Amino acid sequence: MHKTDATAPIWQWTLEQIQAVANRVQAGEDLTPAHWPDNAQVAVALSFDFDAETGWLRRGQHSPASMARGAYGARVGIPRILGLLDRYGLPATFFVPAVAAQLHPQAVDAILAQERHEIGVHGWIHELAQELTGEEERELSERAFDFWKARVGKPPAGIRTPSWDFTPHTLGIIRGLGFVYDSSLMADDRPYELVAAGEPTGIVELPVEWLLDDYPYFQIDPARGSRPCIHPDAVYRIWQEEFEMAYRENTLFLLTMHPQVIGHRSRLSMLERLIEYLLEKPGVWFATHEAVAKYVLERAGRVQR
Repeated sequence: MHKTDATAPIWQWTLEQIQAVANRVQAGEDLTPAHWPDNAQVAVALSFDFDAETGWLRRGQHSPASMARGAYGARVGIPRILGLLDRYGLPATFFVPAVAAQLHPQAVDAILAQERHEIGVHGWIHELAQELTGEEERELSERAFDFWKARVGKPPAGIRTPSWDFTPHTLGIIRGLGFVYDSSLMADDRPYELVAAGEPTGIVELPVEWLLDDYPYFQIDPARGSRPCIHPDAVYRIWQEEFEMAYRENTLFLLTMHPQVIGHRSRLSMLERLIEYLLEKPGVWFATHEAVAKYVLERAGRVQR
């Protein structure tokens, strides 16, 4: 079959062209270890995407009303979340756009003060990577990486791309910056190795999933006509059942949450009930994303390439 212009409709593409797109970034080997630290049965990784105002700024929504919704995450959500984690002595990973960190340095100080938590890269200003050139994406990623390296005093171990967006350039950027892990893709429920064009990279993917994200259940977005009204009890049941399967499979349970979303009273109460439920189960290892990624790499004998 002759080669087709890549701008043609997808049904006119050759299988070779389709394979080149489908196989650009793939899920490699399942990295679930034979056992977790202290013979735990499951790893639990709690994460919070602290976007603050950047989620609205990047969409051109600059009104005081929009800014107030973002500020809620820093003013109310972060203190409530940190208080909850502190009550139970649990670690978490916070993915923070560099601009959000500069708008709310006191919130970052509070995260770092507890010394259990990790901060990962989450873009410069929660930019939409699909709207950028490859060079623009690289420049913003490097700027965010350098910011966090200076702010925390060591290179960040991981990245969650803004909006879980992945362009043809993203994996190359991640490899070039030396990240241990990414947490943006969803080819599995379990930790796996990222493969680039058939080549294992040694980079761990800690997969995300909309089912395990607070945003689609709770976030009201009038500009997009989105007004979900889901009772926290319903979300609790979904997350509980997702955890139970992860527990039976001896693998990973990873939650993605947002301070401006989960930080509201009824929702944080639901999260606390879930945490208490998890703590009642034997053999549950709570860890940062960095700790999970480094552990599975060590157990698998993998090195980054």
